[in-house]
Formats: sequence, C-alpha cells, structure tokens
Amino acid sequence: MADLQHAGAAELGALFASREASPVDAARAVIAHIEAWEPRLCATYAFDPKGALAMARASEARWLKGQPLSAIDGVPTLLKENIATKGVPMPLGSAATELVPMAEDAPPAARLREAGAVFLGKSTMPDYGMLSSGLSSFHKLARNPWDLSKNPGGSSAGAGAAAAAGYGPLHLGTDIGGSVRLPAGWCGVFGLKPSLGRIPIKPPYAGRVAGPMTRSVRDAALMMRVLSRPDWRDSMSLPWQDIDWDDLQRDVKGLRLGLHMDAGWGLAVEAETAAAVGAAAHAFEAAGAIVEPMAPFMTRDMADGMDRFWRMRSWLDISALPPVRQDKVLPYIRAWVDSGASLTAAQVFHGYSQMGAMREAAVNACQPYDFVLSPVSPVPSYAAEWASPTNDPQQPFEHIAFTLPYNMSEQPSASINCGFTSMGLPIGLQITGRRHDDLGVLQLAAAYEQLRPAQRPWPTPPGG
Repeated sequence: MADLQHAGAAELGALFASREASPVDAARAVIAHIEAWEPRLCATYAFDPKGALAMARASEARWLKGQPLSAIDGVPTLLKENIATKGVPMPLGSAATELVPMAEDAPPAARLREAGAVFLGKSTMPDYGMLSSGLSSFHKLARNPWDLSKNPGGSSAGAGAAAAAGYGPLHLGTDIGGSVRLPAGWCGVFGLKPSLGRIPIKPPYAGRVAGPMTRSVRDAALMMRVLSRPDWRDSMSLPWQDIDWDDLQRDVKGLRLGLHMDAGWGLAVEAETAAAVGAAAHAFEAAGAIVEPMAPFMTRDMADGMDRFWRMRSWLDISALPPVRQDKVLPYIRAWVDSGASLTAAQVFHGYSQMGAMREAAVNACQPYDFVLSPVSPVPSYAAEWASPTNDPQQPFEHIAFTLPYNMSEQPSASINCGFTSMGLPIGLQITGRRHDDLGVLQLAAAYEQLRPAQRPWPTPPGG
C-alpha cells in the first residue's frame, strides 16, 4: 500500500480488479505524495484532493460491482491547465487572463471523465504555452524533480515534472512545437505527440495536439485507447479507427531507421546527448534493425519564418488586451512579440507558408525509413528561472529544431529516456513514425524500453 503512488495505471487496474487496493487507497497515497513534493516542485494548479476523493469513491463502487468504466477507471490523473474542465478557470499560464469557470470539458477531459479517471487537478504551463519552460506570470515557478535548480521544460511543464515525481501515473499535455516531448525528455518520462487529429481537441489548429505523458509506454497506450475516441467538436480530427492500442509487441529486426543528428539549424547537439542517442541507435542495430544516417532537411528560413508568424499571432492577441492586462504578461513574452508590430504582410505570409514547407520536407525526408531516431532536444535541461535554453527572446526556438517539423508534418513522434548526463539529468530520444502510424511509434518505444539499460530510481521528495 505504501507504494501505490508509484504504481502504473495498468498495475493499479489489476489491484482494483483483485481488490488488493481500491481507487480511494490510490488517491490518498498520491495526494499525500503530492503534498510532500509540491511546496518545492510547484507543478499543479487547482489541486483538488476533495474532488479527487469523491471521484475515487465513485470508482471504488463501480469496481466492487465489477462494472468499471474502463481500464483506467479510478486511476489518478492530472490534465494540463489549457485542457478545459467544467467549472475550473483556465488561466493559460498568464496573469493577464480573466479567470472564468469553463462551461464544459474539452474533448480530452470529457473522454477521461467518461472513462472514470480520477482528476487530481491541473498541471501548470507558461504564458500562453509559448515557452519551453516552467516560467509563468500566473503560476509559481515549476522545477525539475531530478534537480530542483533545473527546468522541467514546457509548455507542458507541470505535466513533465509531475509524471517524473509520481503525481499519479497519467498526465495529459499539449504540443505545437515540442511541448509534450521537450518536458518529457528533460524529465525522463515518456511523452507521445500523436498524429494531428488522432486525439480530438478544442480549439483545434495547425500543429496542435494533446498527448499522454507517463512513466511507461504501456500507460500511454492505455490513455490512447480512451483519448482517441471521437468528438465532433474537433473539426480537424481524424476519422476514428479501432486501433489495438494494447498490441505493443514489435520485432525490430529488419526495420529501417533513420538517425537524424543534424537538424539543419538551431543549437548544436552537445556531446552527452549525442552519445546517448547514438547508444540507443546501436541498441536497435544490435537487435537487427538497419540504422542509416539521415541528412538535415530543415532550413534557417523555415525556422525564422515560423518564428515571425507566431510572433505576429501572439502580438495581435496580446495587443487586443486592455493595457492593464498587457502589463501582466511575462516580460520575456512581451519582448518576443514586440517585433510583431513592425512585420510586413509579406513577411507574415512567408512565415505562414513555412508550415507547408516544413511539412513537405519532413514527410519527404522520412519516407525512406520505417522510423526516425533523433535527440528530442540538442541540450539537457537548463536553469529553472530561464525562459528557454538560450534565455534570449530574440532567439527563442533554437532548441526545437528536432521537434517542430513533426508538428507541421502531422507525424506521430515520441520522447523516451535514453540516458543521463554526468550531472544526472535525463536525455530524451525522439522516435518519429510516418503519418498516422501512432501505434507503430508506441511499439518501437516499447521495444526500446526492453533494449535500454536499467533506469535510475525515480526522484524522491526533498527530505523524503
């Protein structure tokens, strides 16, 4: 019972079914664990132990009747705060947001609620999700549980930190340029950015997806079984498919894997990251896969164009706020968007066109391979107080060169831990598949779980 806070979702389901433990037991254990961590980690928003215990008691009654709603009925869960849940305000990480209770659950929250998941509350994010950082003008500074002086990454900052720290087994993030995979990589957990539209979301727009963040591939697959169910409110969602998310077995022998170590722009891959990703590639090769070097396919023009487009979009949004609310936006974000005022229509249109350019380049480059391996980030985690690895608002995206293209190309892409730096910081391996092959990415990640060296123990609360 003392270890329920570290049990995975699949393990908890078995314990609930055998009556060796109940959803109430699990909720109480996780709540106590969060309370031990949270004063230092600051990963949650609207933490709701009372509401979680009420949901857990309802789940316990279903299990006692032998009528659970799903395999994750009663499993403690945190949702990123930009995934609307009915009755809870959605600050979007910014002190500039007016706090209004949400009228309904967004599609991912609705699916998890229908499945009986126990909502512990929400996980934190930076202002408008525009940083790979735990820095926010609204939330307390989120930190990395492996080293509290370091950043969890973002924008699913609280989700990455919470998954690594053991705030229950199931966490939901969102990703438009790496916001699931980067914190997953820097926090040593598994994170899946599914194909665009695989998980219905609201509001939908180009590149934006919701994705599971968990300690194991198996638990992410359990979430996908629920999250991928249809919802008409996402006008960009894929037609529902009856995918066997439980089928995680995959023989890697004969698979052709591209090894992508030069993104074509951005920060250079530092030595320990290159060594860890290279070792992962060698492990696949030893298991019978064919690993081939892959040439860079992104360009500086693509990156800068995307940057200008995002700056203009954010400048328009922030400029529409009353001055008193504009002043509350994180200064780094305001410094980044200021140049939007001077961009020309031609520059913005060219920037918008780079989404298509990235999409075509990524799909073409990946076509010869069954999957592509790369670093998630070229560098490990950085100072907790920084907004990005460069901490420069004029060069804010130098670390997303490996993650960004797969948002634009709509390909499934995952982060899984492949090693640690000499300072004990996690290093993420990115596994990318062809469009719509979400199950294949999960299968290859599950295969790597068996191939990689034994993992280090999960971090424990300070003083614990």
